[in-house]
Amino acid sequence: MQVGGFPSSYHFASPLSASIPRPFESASSPELARAAFAPVTAGAEADSSQAATSQEEQDRSDDSSAQPGEPRSAKEEQKLQLVVAELANRDREVRAHEQAHAAVGGPHAGAPTYTYTQGPDGKRYASGGEVRIDVGAVANDPQATLSKMEIVIRAALAPAEPSAQDRSVASQAQAQMAAARAELAALRRGEGEGGKAPADQGAEKSDDPSVTSDASRSSPVPAGISLYAASADQQRPSGLLDLRA
Repeated sequence: MQVGGFPSSYHFASPLSASIPRPFESASSPELARAAFAPVTAGAEADSSQAATSQEEQDRSDDSSAQPGEPRSAKEEQKLQLVVAELANRDREVRAHEQAHAAVGGPHAGAPTYTYTQGPDGKRYASGGEVRIDVGAVANDPQATLSKMEIVIRAALAPAEPSAQDRSVASQAQAQMAAARAELAALRRGEGEGGKAPADQGAEKSDDPSVTSDASRSSPVPAGISLYAASADQQRPSGLLDLRA
């Protein structure tokens, strides 16, 4: 309710005095004006002050309870520590796994790349990883392909617990080795047949049995073939059955 243009909820800080000029001329009765602007008693002022103080304390309490820096309970702190410990263990496992691939793969393996998860402590932990390994055959060189695939297989199975993808890469490398062996065997057969042809022709031209026998005894196998065969035997990969098992 308003009286003479002033809201009824407005309170003066001190009682009215005769020396203070009245702010307006009201057409209402003096009794109504005095009732509207009655001074606040000391008891009412104290009650109002206490209510305001109580409300301020409650507001401060509510604000402090919503602050992010509020201390956690022991149970909440334990849960957070467990999450951080799990993330740290995963980080170590992922890094050890991918670094094993890269270390054994050498020039045929790329550098490890990782995917990260941010923990409740604000740190980043590796949760996944990848190493690219080249499983392509060496063009026109089956022996080099065999050597390369041996390294690829060891790199794929290097971690303590190879994944399904790791075993798939090893299987691909084994297939490349089988193809390289077949190609190498075909090359050896072709070179062997080419080396025997001149000796057979010389035997057919001679009618004397003694000459034929001496020629066959004195004709050595071409050095290039024997050297190649020896070199191939030395470079032949060992333990292939174990790798396939």
